[in-house]
Amino acid sequence: MLTKKNYQFWFATGSQSLYGEECLEVVAEHSRIIVEGLNKSGLLPFEVVLKPTLIDNISIRKLFNDANAEENCAGVITWMHTFSPAKSWILGLQEYRKPLLHLHTQFNREIPYDTIDMDFMNTNQSAHGDREFGHIVSRMGIERKVVVGFWEDKTVQERIAGWMITAVGIIESSHIRVLRVGDNMRNVAVTEGDKVEAQIKFGWEIDAYNITDIAEYVQQVSAGDINALVEEYYDRYEILTEGRDPKEFREHVAVQAGIEIGFERFLTEKDYHAIVTNFEVLSGLKQLPGLAIQRLMEKGYGFGGEGDWKTAAMVRLMKLMTQGIKDAKGTSFMEDYTYHLTAGKEGILQAHMLEVCPTIAEGKIGIKVNPLTMGNREDPARLVFTSKAGKGVAASMVDLGNRFRLIVNEVECLPQEIPMPKLPVATAFWRPEPNLITGAEAWILAGGAHHTAFSYDLSAEQLCDWAAAMDIETILIDKDTNIRNLKNELRWNAIAFR
Repeated sequence: MLTKKNYQFWFATGSQSLYGEECLEVVAEHSRIIVEGLNKSGLLPFEVVLKPTLIDNISIRKLFNDANAEENCAGVITWMHTFSPAKSWILGLQEYRKPLLHLHTQFNREIPYDTIDMDFMNTNQSAHGDREFGHIVSRMGIERKVVVGFWEDKTVQERIAGWMITAVGIIESSHIRVLRVGDNMRNVAVTEGDKVEAQIKFGWEIDAYNITDIAEYVQQVSAGDINALVEEYYDRYEILTEGRDPKEFREHVAVQAGIEIGFERFLTEKDYHAIVTNFEVLSGLKQLPGLAIQRLMEKGYGFGGEGDWKTAAMVRLMKLMTQGIKDAKGTSFMEDYTYHLTAGKEGILQAHMLEVCPTIAEGKIGIKVNPLTMGNREDPARLVFTSKAGKGVAASMVDLGNRFRLIVNEVECLPQEIPMPKLPVATAFWRPEPNLITGAEAWILAGGAHHTAFSYDLSAEQLCDWAAAMDIETILIDKDTNIRNLKNELRWNAIAFR
């Protein structure tokens, strides 16, 4: 369901004709070497494409409009090799609609003390030209990423690579369509929100269908298709009957196979990329979707429980941003459940009734069938596992009535060394930064939800950059967070974003 697109990023070098044709030839050659070096680094997830040197209003405006029109262009990287008068950039920047990165670098690492002359100074004045360009972008109030440093340095290349992933998230956000199966859970506040404003801000389309509309697709799945998928389940996962009759167990698993096939057919036919369900609305289904939703998330669909369309869209977005990342550890819908408050070992047990994505699993994945009081249906089958250890980010999108706020918490998933044999769900156990006490207090003060979109493979910087591009408020909870400063930040944001 995730199809990686061959995105490109255009490299636009600014200069002018004041210093003569020979200077422009040097500028072009230096830009070519930099672009080739970036592409050969092996660190960038997408190709950088060199564009002709920009020396006037006409060429600049054309490049930005061509970038707008080119579907495979996900952003423009700008660099001022010499001095580029910034008024020449105004019209192009006004009309540009895609992500922008300002690379503040220079071709030479060091000052050539023995040979430097005015010709060198005129040609190699990025310290001069980039400040002129930076001024006009700031004056115009245009959101962009600024990366500073020598272009051959690994840290610079890694920051460019990280921004590319964010840029793809910005582009792909406007393609996300969320299927709401029924409405959100009754009387719950945080899963609600302004769906029209979400489409204006993020490009998300959020549409509602009756549960019976999608249940019909489930009921139409053939026995042959169900049996084939059940065989796949039995080949791939550990079957944990735990004393249940094997035939009866398989029948419960088959129900989830039918739900997976039916749901996926509905999603594909109607071109949706994320889905929400609600255990209060299950007419036409024998079980609350569990294993079926877990498998759909593994294929790249977003999901949110109890009608939480904001989290479903964020899970989809984060899966789009992380696809193709080497050695990816996974992205999932998640929910805060219960605390461990032993001094020095504090953390939060993360789980959900059924629906945690198996991309985050460590070790074996099993199938269990256990009772579930919610939903008033037969015992649902679900995948059970524990999550990988490692650092990650948990994100919560909330609607405050007059604005959206993205809350991002850096977390560390800890090894789960003590088994929980009576808990038949997938779990993670993480410690939020800077610690459980401060992190939880900060989360609550910021209005964070109990649902999160979680990923091992994105950084807080990338999510904050995405939110900045969407022109929404961001609250970052990390190792430097303290409550006094956070309260001040929340007060200032209330004024800035009102």
